[in-house]
Amino acid sequence: MIDSRRLQVLSEVARHGSFNRAAAELRLTPSAVSQQISALERSLGTPVVRRSTRGVELTEAGLVLIDAAEAISAELLTAQREIDRLATARTERLTVATFTSGGQRLLPAALTRFTAAHPGVELTVIESEPEDSLPLVRSGAADLALAYHFDGPPPVTDGDRSGLVWTPVLRDPMWIVLPAAHPLAGATALALADLAGERWVHGCLGQSDLLEHYAALAGFAVRTACRGTDYQFAQSLVRAGVGISMIPEVALSNETAGLAAVPMRPPGPCRFVGVALPRRRPAPLAGALLRTLQEAVGSLPPNPLTRPLTD
Repeated sequence: MIDSRRLQVLSEVARHGSFNRAAAELRLTPSAVSQQISALERSLGTPVVRRSTRGVELTEAGLVLIDAAEAISAELLTAQREIDRLATARTERLTVATFTSGGQRLLPAALTRFTAAHPGVELTVIESEPEDSLPLVRSGAADLALAYHFDGPPPVTDGDRSGLVWTPVLRDPMWIVLPAAHPLAGATALALADLAGERWVHGCLGQSDLLEHYAALAGFAVRTACRGTDYQFAQSLVRAGVGISMIPEVALSNETAGLAAVPMRPPGPCRFVGVALPRRRPAPLAGALLRTLQEAVGSLPPNPLTRPLTD
């Protein structure tokens, strides 16, 4: 039988990459941490870590144990919540993690429908990017995450060790956002090569790397005017004439004055939105919110920037 205390010690060693830092977190001596790991390895008959002057790395066996430790921790947290609910008859709770533009445009309509159907549920919403929100679901701190990825496979795939299930919700195409007076503002579509001489305002760090990749394929280097982390801020700078930007449709501003949005000609990047749920024992309310979100996304009105405006 694997000792749960030793699993906890291994988890801290993996998280910190060091016996000394894990010992400080656990309030043990480094020697005690080393002894716990050695005892775990003796009980298993195989090494779980590789020690070197650069720190500590997990072996394949160690990775398997960390996956199990995370699953056990999430299961215990879920069980504790259910026991608390049964013992005290408290209000049902649902915790949702979401990225900013998804929380602004996609989630409100879904939550309006959800709260109408489940009026007694106490909702908590955590704003966080996918690199933070997916671990929240994996640990049990959130029941589901509305997240995204750019071109390529989703952040969760069948058969991986994440303990999560990914459900695609929306294909979120990129638009080129320009000042309304820009010479290209009236174009029906733009290729990245058409924009080789422009300065760019970035609204997402991950997307800026993607833009640089596609720009290189189009034969030019990106000239950056601002490397930001907020699409609304990026569009306010475009409106002020600082540069142009590449914005996912979901994140396009509802304030159309001073802006124009033009679709991109392929090949070009795209953003894909989905929901991550725990693979084992997802909360029934999380599944209900996922279904409501899928329904709400299907009936979203177009953004004012993506359709011709009439006076």
